[in-house]
Amino acid sequence: MHEFLNLDGLPEKEILPGFTARFIHTDTLTIGHVRIARGSTLPEHSHIQEQITNVVSGELQMTVGGETQTCGPGTAVVIPSNTPHSALALSDCYVIDVFQPARADYK
Repeated sequence: MHEFLNLDGLPEKEILPGFTARFIHTDTLTIGHVRIARGSTLPEHSHIQEQITNVVSGELQMTVGGETQTCGPGTAVVIPSNTPHSALALSDCYVIDVFQPARADYK
């Protein structure tokens, strides 16, 4: 089955203080359109899903597997399954996160 979705029509959820997202789910993956307020932090965590974070705007400092880099527009960060990662928004950011398999906790 196919769908055409308007992001503005999807509910926006606060997933952490300073992190709001609109999610698209299929049986096998989740895509999150995430807005992050400057100064917000994503504590270190890991999950079974593979994740790719695509920075669309802003500067996001990410630490993945102990390596820290400042990521700007056009940067994609590949996070393997069960790899510890965290983030700090150095400015307001907009990112697109892709998770596989789907995130049941975000439905």
